[in-house]
Amino acid sequence: MVSFPGHIIVSAGVDRFWLDSWMGGGDLAAPMSPAFLSALEERLRLHSDSLDALLLGAPLPGDPPGELTRSEDATHRRVVRALHRRSEVHVWAYGKSVLTIGRGLAGRWEAGVEVAEEDRNRGIGRFLARAARHLVPEDRPVWAQVSPGNASSLRAFLAAGYLPVGAEVLLTPFGI
Repeated sequence: MVSFPGHIIVSAGVDRFWLDSWMGGGDLAAPMSPAFLSALEERLRLHSDSLDALLLGAPLPGDPPGELTRSEDATHRRVVRALHRRSEVHVWAYGKSVLTIGRGLAGRWEAGVEVAEEDRNRGIGRFLARAARHLVPEDRPVWAQVSPGNASSLRAFLAAGYLPVGAEVLLTPFGI
Protein backbone atom coordinates (compact mmCIF):
# COMPACT_ATOMS: atom_id res chain seq x y z
CA MET A 1 0.00 0.00 0.00
CA VAL A 2 1.41 3.37 -1.03
CA SER A 3 0.19 6.81 -0.08
CA PHE A 4 0.95 10.03 -1.92
CA PRO A 5 -0.60 13.47 -1.34
CA GLY A 6 -4.25 13.05 -2.27
CA HIS A 7 -3.84 9.43 -3.42
CA ILE A 8 -3.79 5.99 -1.83
CA ILE A 9 -2.86 2.89 -3.81
CA VAL A 10 -4.03 -0.40 -2.30
CA SER A 11 -2.71 -3.21 -4.46
CA ALA A 12 -4.31 -6.21 -2.81
CA GLY A 13 -6.83 -8.92 -3.49
CA VAL A 14 -9.78 -7.14 -1.92
CA ASP A 15 -13.04 -6.10 -3.53
CA ARG A 16 -13.89 -2.45 -4.10
CA PHE A 17 -16.97 -2.56 -1.85
CA TRP A 18 -14.88 -3.74 1.12
CA LEU A 19 -12.24 -1.10 0.44
CA ASP A 20 -14.82 1.68 0.05
CA SER A 21 -16.37 0.73 3.39
CA TRP A 22 -13.12 1.89 5.02
CA MET A 23 -13.04 5.16 3.12
CA GLY A 24 -16.17 6.65 4.71
CA GLY A 25 -16.13 10.42 4.54
CA GLY A 26 -13.23 10.47 2.09
CA ASP A 27 -10.62 10.14 4.84
CA LEU A 28 -7.40 9.57 2.87
CA ALA A 29 -5.57 8.67 6.08
CA ALA A 30 -7.92 5.76 6.88
CA PRO A 31 -6.08 3.12 4.79
CA MET A 32 -2.86 3.80 6.72
CA SER A 33 -4.59 3.47 10.10
CA PRO A 34 -3.85 0.57 12.45
CA ALA A 35 -7.51 -0.53 12.29
CA PHE A 36 -7.49 -0.79 8.48
CA LEU A 37 -4.09 -2.48 8.37
CA SER A 38 -5.23 -5.05 10.96
CA ALA A 39 -8.39 -5.78 8.99
CA LEU A 40 -6.38 -6.09 5.76
CA GLU A 41 -3.88 -8.42 7.44
CA GLU A 42 -6.70 -10.64 8.65
CA ARG A 43 -8.53 -10.62 5.32
CA LEU A 44 -5.40 -11.49 3.31
CA ARG A 45 -3.66 -13.61 5.97
CA LEU A 46 -0.57 -11.45 5.59
CA HIS A 47 1.59 -9.42 7.95
CA SER A 48 2.05 -5.67 7.50
CA ASP A 49 5.57 -4.36 7.77
CA SER A 50 6.27 -0.97 9.30
CA LEU A 51 4.68 2.22 8.03
CA ASP A 52 7.59 3.92 6.28
CA ALA A 53 8.24 7.36 4.91
CA LEU A 54 8.79 7.01 1.17
CA LEU A 55 11.76 9.04 -0.08
CA LEU A 56 13.00 9.67 -3.61
CA GLY A 57 16.51 10.61 -4.74
CA ALA A 58 17.40 11.82 -8.22
CA PRO A 59 20.34 10.08 -9.91
CA LEU A 60 23.77 11.68 -9.66
CA PRO A 61 26.41 11.44 -12.41
CA GLY A 62 29.74 9.69 -12.05
CA ASP A 63 31.14 7.46 -9.36
CA PRO A 64 30.44 8.16 -5.70
CA PRO A 65 33.21 9.88 -3.79
CA GLY A 66 34.89 7.62 -1.22
CA GLU A 67 35.88 4.01 -0.91
CA LEU A 68 33.12 1.49 -1.46
CA THR A 69 33.74 -2.20 -2.09
CA ARG A 70 31.41 -4.52 -3.99
CA SER A 71 30.36 -7.26 -1.62
CA GLU A 72 29.13 -10.82 -2.11
CA ASP A 73 28.24 -11.27 1.59
CA ALA A 74 24.69 -12.60 1.58
CA THR A 75 24.65 -13.19 5.35
CA HIS A 76 24.51 -9.58 6.54
CA ARG A 77 21.01 -8.89 7.91
CA ARG A 78 20.45 -5.90 5.59
CA VAL A 79 21.41 -8.04 2.59
CA VAL A 80 19.17 -10.91 3.72
CA ARG A 81 16.27 -8.46 4.03
CA ALA A 82 17.00 -7.01 0.58
CA LEU A 83 17.15 -10.47 -1.00
CA HIS A 84 13.70 -11.31 0.44
CA ARG A 85 12.08 -8.11 -0.84
CA ARG A 86 13.98 -7.16 -3.98
CA SER A 87 15.45 -8.60 -7.16
CA GLU A 88 18.70 -7.72 -8.93
CA VAL A 89 20.28 -6.86 -5.56
CA HIS A 90 23.71 -5.20 -5.62
CA VAL A 91 25.71 -4.82 -2.41
CA TRP A 92 28.51 -2.45 -1.43
CA ALA A 93 30.40 -2.26 1.84
CA TYR A 94 32.11 0.58 3.64
CA GLY A 95 33.94 -1.14 6.47
CA LYS A 96 31.19 -3.11 8.23
CA SER A 97 28.45 -0.78 6.95
CA VAL A 98 26.36 -1.90 3.97
CA LEU A 99 24.49 -0.35 1.05
CA THR A 100 22.04 -2.44 -0.98
CA ILE A 101 20.34 -1.45 -4.22
CA GLY A 102 17.75 -3.65 -5.85
CA ARG A 103 14.46 -3.68 -7.71
CA GLY A 104 11.52 -3.49 -5.35
CA LEU A 105 7.85 -2.62 -5.59
CA ALA A 106 6.74 -2.12 -9.22
CA GLY A 107 10.32 -2.67 -10.42
CA ARG A 108 11.60 0.58 -8.96
CA TRP A 109 15.21 0.83 -7.78
CA GLU A 110 15.39 0.92 -3.97
CA ALA A 111 18.29 1.55 -1.60
CA GLY A 112 18.82 0.20 1.89
CA VAL A 113 21.54 1.25 4.30
CA GLU A 114 22.83 -0.38 7.48
CA VAL A 115 25.42 1.59 9.42
CA ALA A 116 27.63 -0.51 11.70
CA GLU A 117 27.75 0.52 15.34
CA GLU A 118 31.38 1.67 15.07
CA ASP A 119 30.54 3.86 12.03
CA ARG A 120 27.64 5.74 13.61
CA ASN A 121 27.67 9.51 14.14
CA ARG A 122 30.38 9.96 11.50
CA GLY A 123 28.26 10.76 8.43
CA ILE A 124 28.53 7.24 6.99
CA GLY A 125 24.75 6.85 6.63
CA ARG A 126 24.55 10.07 4.63
CA PHE A 127 27.56 8.97 2.54
CA LEU A 128 25.97 5.59 1.72
CA ALA A 129 22.56 7.13 0.95
CA ARG A 130 24.19 9.63 -1.41
CA ALA A 131 26.37 6.90 -2.97
CA ALA A 132 23.18 5.03 -3.94
CA ARG A 133 22.20 8.01 -6.09
CA HIS A 134 25.46 7.52 -8.07
CA LEU A 135 25.25 3.73 -8.22
CA VAL A 136 21.65 3.02 -9.20
CA PRO A 137 21.59 1.33 -12.60
CA GLU A 138 20.11 2.87 -15.73
CA ASP A 139 20.50 6.46 -14.49
CA ARG A 140 17.17 6.04 -12.68
CA PRO A 141 15.93 7.67 -9.48
CA VAL A 142 16.33 5.66 -6.31
CA TRP A 143 13.65 5.11 -3.67
CA ALA A 144 14.14 4.56 0.05
CA GLN A 145 11.70 3.53 2.73
CA VAL A 146 12.57 4.80 6.21
CA SER A 147 10.71 4.25 9.43
CA PRO A 148 9.86 7.73 10.77
CA GLY A 149 10.98 6.55 14.21
CA ASN A 150 14.48 5.89 12.87
CA ALA A 151 15.41 9.56 13.10
CA SER A 152 19.11 8.93 12.35
CA SER A 153 18.32 7.17 9.08
CA LEU A 154 15.70 9.74 8.13
CA ARG A 155 18.17 12.60 8.73
CA ALA A 156 20.86 10.77 6.71
CA PHE A 157 18.62 10.29 3.66
CA LEU A 158 17.29 13.85 3.80
CA ALA A 159 20.85 15.20 4.11
CA ALA A 160 21.82 13.04 1.10
CA GLY A 161 19.26 14.89 -1.04
CA TYR A 162 16.26 12.56 -0.91
CA LEU A 163 12.81 14.15 -0.82
CA PRO A 164 9.80 12.79 1.10
CA VAL A 165 7.06 11.90 -1.40
CA GLY A 166 4.68 9.68 0.55
CA ALA A 167 4.33 6.65 2.79
CA GLU A 168 4.26 2.91 2.30
CA VAL A 169 3.28 -0.30 4.06
CA LEU A 170 4.16 -3.66 2.53
CA LEU A 171 2.21 -6.80 3.41
CA THR A 172 4.11 -10.06 3.35
CA PRO A 173 3.60 -13.66 4.39
CA PHE A 174 4.36 -14.30 8.05
CA GLY A 175 8.00 -15.05 8.76
CA ILE A 176 9.45 -13.03 5.86
